[in-house]
Amino acid sequence: MTKKTVTVTNNSTGKSIELPILEGTLGQPVIDIRSIHSELDMFTFDPGFMATASCKSRLTYIDGEKGQLMHGGYSIDELAEKSDFLEVCYLLLHGELPTADEKSEFDYAITHHTMVHEQINSFFRGFRRDAHPMAILCGVTGALSAFYHDSTDISDPIQRMVASRRLIAKMPTLAAMAFKYSSGQPFNYPRNSLKYAENFLHMCFAVPTEEYEINPVLASAMDKILILHADHEQNASTSTVRLAGSSGANPFACIAAGIAALWGPAHGGANEAVLDMLGEIGSTSQIPKYIERARDKNDPFRLFGFGHRVYKNFDPRAKVMREECHKVLKQLGVSNDPLLEIALELEEIALKDDYFIEKKLYPNVDFYSGIILKAMGFPTSMFTVLFAVARTVGWVSQWKEMIEDPMQRIGRPRQLYTGSAPKTYIPIDKRG
Repeated sequence: MTKKTVTVTNNSTGKSIELPILEGTLGQPVIDIRSIHSELDMFTFDPGFMATASCKSRLTYIDGEKGQLMHGGYSIDELAEKSDFLEVCYLLLHGELPTADEKSEFDYAITHHTMVHEQINSFFRGFRRDAHPMAILCGVTGALSAFYHDSTDISDPIQRMVASRRLIAKMPTLAAMAFKYSSGQPFNYPRNSLKYAENFLHMCFAVPTEEYEINPVLASAMDKILILHADHEQNASTSTVRLAGSSGANPFACIAAGIAALWGPAHGGANEAVLDMLGEIGSTSQIPKYIERARDKNDPFRLFGFGHRVYKNFDPRAKVMREECHKVLKQLGVSNDPLLEIALELEEIALKDDYFIEKKLYPNVDFYSGIILKAMGFPTSMFTVLFAVARTVGWVSQWKEMIEDPMQRIGRPRQLYTGSAPKTYIPIDKRG
């Protein structure tokens, strides 16, 4: 079979090289440019890495044109319908769905790692009471390496496995603690009798004065939110985790770096931006005015929660989330909430209005997840924290895959220098 290549020529020197074309299981082929510097004394220029594959990965595949998202070859809608979050975690970590025995062992291990070191409780008191929960989560996650020394040797596959499971297990506990701390309520210990999503809701909303009853509709919606946000290829936070990990940093520090990147409003803060937008609109009577503003290219107002940078036709996660959204709203009976009324009216318009259809501005997963979390009682400051809980499994799976990749090297992007040419230093007393 003839090896596919592409020829690149340096017109300044006339030298040409053949660069191999690599093909994956699915998706576009890539040009292997690793030899371009040594052979042509040149680098490539790709701000934002929009046309650069930074690694090989077996975990997740996205086809934005087809609206397709798969983990390990399984479509996201099928996983959301038939699986649960911990089974998806196992799939991402191991590359295949577990057997019944493997699932039972994995569930038990995660459940029995949910408690955190008791001294971490004291760590929280160092934060101001009004600290943003993401600031708390980022700091405390990084501090885990100070408590769990027995799982920071990244060269040991057993320690990598233990660290991965600890992070998946403890992130909901830390997130719930950040929530409770910001609201002034006491921390709740995790309960081994509850499932993953149930346990998280219990830790967030239970109070010592009364028994907390798990609402199965809310627990199901939370489990699906976690599944739909588990991994999403080489996004900003995942790339950050890989870059930090390439230096040999411990896994807890790498995940803390991912949390910091996720905090950016252009990444994990999208569903929070949806609620802020609804608050700005104010009432259903103002929707036409704001839609006209969105159509005006000269107006800075933008609709959040519609369309997607990657998915060009529809977000495959949004269909699942829409069903859960309406189940939650019906279960909780919160139709009299002004922001939720605006959201539902906007959804109705977006699915029928020619402008939205033509521009492919469909409601995306951030639109629906923001509505669900608001209805559940989470403040907007917690939305990105919940995203981090879900994405932790993607981060640790990507980190683990990178560490085990024999081609892995420390990340070192190049640059196109545009500063001053060489200058001669002038003593300060002679500068004009």
